[in-house]
Amino acid sequence: MDLIIRNAAVLSGSELAVVDIGIAGTTIAAISPSLSADGRELDAAGCLVIPGMIETHIHLDKTCIMDRCRLEEGTVAEAVRETAAAKRGFTVEDVYARGKRTLERCITQGTMRMRTHVELDPGIGMIGFEAVDQLARDYAWAMDLELCVFPQEGLTNNPGTEELLIEGLRRGARAIGAVPYFDTDPRAQIDRIFAIARDFDAEIDMHLDLAETTQGMQIEYVCRKTEEFGWGGRVAVGHATQMSLLPPERFGAIAKQLASAGVAVTILPSTDLHLMGRSHDHAVPRGVVPAEPLRKAGVTCSISTNNVLNPFTPYGDGSLIRMANLYANVCHVARPADLAGCLDMITGSAARLMRLDDYGIKVSGPADLVCVDAGNPADAVATLAQPLWGIKRGRASFTRPRPQIHQPH
Repeated sequence: MDLIIRNAAVLSGSELAVVDIGIAGTTIAAISPSLSADGRELDAAGCLVIPGMIETHIHLDKTCIMDRCRLEEGTVAEAVRETAAAKRGFTVEDVYARGKRTLERCITQGTMRMRTHVELDPGIGMIGFEAVDQLARDYAWAMDLELCVFPQEGLTNNPGTEELLIEGLRRGARAIGAVPYFDTDPRAQIDRIFAIARDFDAEIDMHLDLAETTQGMQIEYVCRKTEEFGWGGRVAVGHATQMSLLPPERFGAIAKQLASAGVAVTILPSTDLHLMGRSHDHAVPRGVVPAEPLRKAGVTCSISTNNVLNPFTPYGDGSLIRMANLYANVCHVARPADLAGCLDMITGSAARLMRLDDYGIKVSGPADLVCVDAGNPADAVATLAQPLWGIKRGRASFTRPRPQIHQPH
């Protein structure tokens, strides 16, 4: 063995067991309660070892621009307006440098797979795409980075955007996104995105239903289009804040429709908490969709970061465990099984959303492992446990020392 991880607390189904993990090359060669093998050893000391975390929805191209933007209203419209203005000064080198800063934060927080949305429109052209595509190549040793091209500023009302989306797919983007609520004809945008996805056999990951009322919701229409195109299991929607405002009966009906159609939901707690409720002076809605009833209905759900240090979300350190904990706070998640479910939404469930077959701690699986300073999944989320070290394809990708208490002598 090239490496043996001793005393790792690993979740198998719903059971937690302390095992040794043998790594040969880039893969897991053996898992055993007491592995008899020679090789370099790393003691997990009973800490939780999980597969590398998955960021299903982030924006590396427009991260770290708060120094270029004003934030006075805190609304979605202001965020788009300020970001659009800042984009006029973007260069490939600038996007690369800012994206690198956030990407490295994510790596040190235990993220090893990522889908990043990249804005394409006639104003920015392929600048963001080229920078993030280069980041994906340069950091392939630590991160599997998938690009999702999308029209932040509209599609049917923004001539030239569709051609750029197609160019991005031709150049290797695996997914295409959408923002129907910023189009003069939301359903026409949805229709075109499905048609383009079919032409390129691409995944679909939409920004959807980000608003403070229930008017103009498109989630049911997206479910119908998913069934029409036979794209079940290949469509995800992010935000869906409007669902959080629905009474239980309609919420439950949509949950069943999402499960039946095979449409996944990504919850973006930091962004939605920041943007929603700006028009209210009391009884402010939170805008964060509760995942538990969706998951019970059979909907695949993930929790993700979305934006970092820009007008959409002027916070962030790249920690998915922090996002899971924030979600748990907002949605009153407290039972151990449900807290463990929060960890699943940044690991196994996120892998299902991205259709990753080569994921998980299993023999012959990739040696992509993160050691978290906790004894079980519920504690990892409840205590904001820190990742201590990560191994990507059998090679160390980061380490984080435990804090030490210095008592007086």
